[in-house]
Amino acid sequence: MKWLSLLGLWLGKLRPRPLSTYERGKRAEREAALFLRRRGYRIVAQNVRTKLGEIDLVALKGDLVVFVEVKARSSDEFGTPVEGLLPRQQKRIRNAAELFLAKRGWSERDRRFDLIAVDLDELGRVKRIEHIPDAF
Repeated sequence: MKWLSLLGLWLGKLRPRPLSTYERGKRAEREAALFLRRRGYRIVAQNVRTKLGEIDLVALKGDLVVFVEVKARSSDEFGTPVEGLLPRQQKRIRNAAELFLAKRGWSERDRRFDLIAVDLDELGRVKRIEHIPDAF
C-alpha cells in the first residue's frame, strides 16, 4: 500500500508544469528563429544587447538585414501583437539596430523591422505563429 502512495508522488512530479514568463519568451524566440530559417532567412544574431536596447533576432534575407521583435502570446486579450509593440519600444529597437549595423560595417545595407507573434499554450506548445514583415 505504501508503494502506491510513493508511486503517486513520483508520477505527480512528472506532470508538465506551466512555463514561467521567461521560459515562454525563450521558447517563442527559438520557435521564431526556426520559423524564419525554414523560410530561407539566415539568423546572424540572437538577443543582441546594446547600450541603446535589445534586439531579439537579426536575420539576413539575401542582402536585406531583418531585425525581428518576438512577442510570446497566449491570447489577444491585451490587444494584437502590433498594438503590444509601443512606440518607445520601436524607437529603442531602431536605435539598437543602427548601433548593430554600424559595428558590423553594414550601415549602408537595406533593413527592415519585422514582428513575429508566437501563440503558446500554458505548457509552451506552439498554437500559431504570425509573421508581420515591415511591422514598424
